[in-house]
Amino acid sequence: MKIHQTAPTPNCLRVSLFLAEAGMEVPRQEVNIRDGENLSPEFRRLSANGHVPVLELDDGEAICESLAICRYVDALNPTGLFGRSPLEQGRVEMWTRIVEFQGLVPAFQAFRNLSGVYADRERCVEAWGEESRKRLDEFLPRLEARLGESVYLAGDRFSVADITAWSLLAFMERVKFSMAHSYPNIERWRALVAARPAFR
Repeated sequence: MKIHQTAPTPNCLRVSLFLAEAGMEVPRQEVNIRDGENLSPEFRRLSANGHVPVLELDDGEAICESLAICRYVDALNPTGLFGRSPLEQGRVEMWTRIVEFQGLVPAFQAFRNLSGVYADRERCVEAWGEESRKRLDEFLPRLEARLGESVYLAGDRFSVADITAWSLLAFMERVKFSMAHSYPNIERWRALVAARPAFR
């Protein structure tokens, strides 16, 4: 197996952290998305969505979408990170999707539309970037409230939902999206997650 990635991106970080939690070492191939390497015909043949990360299997089959890769890895080497009981699995899926759609997607849209980093290949709409940034700011209090109710995002056990939330906050730091307010529950959770061996 081999992972095609752009290491700092949130979805690649999510896969890397999941692999670390699973105790799996997989060779990596860096893809320069700033220079459009992911737009090449060779990469588009490999990746169904034209994005990173992509897990290339030994037989040439390829799996893209970070959560799909994590599920494949978990099927090979069960981690419990998708939940153990039916209720826990439902909570993990629920919070993973909430963070994706209400946190990661607005963060991506704000960054891409406000920075114009990919203006050579997509339409950038500044007003949509500003609206996306507002939506991200409006989501953070919900994350703060949830982490005031629960040790981890989906309950008492660490899960892929926490990896997703960590990837969101790491992306916000990297692109210098400051938080509008202080969030003590988020900070408590970040310290707890940062102490995990896979995150050091």
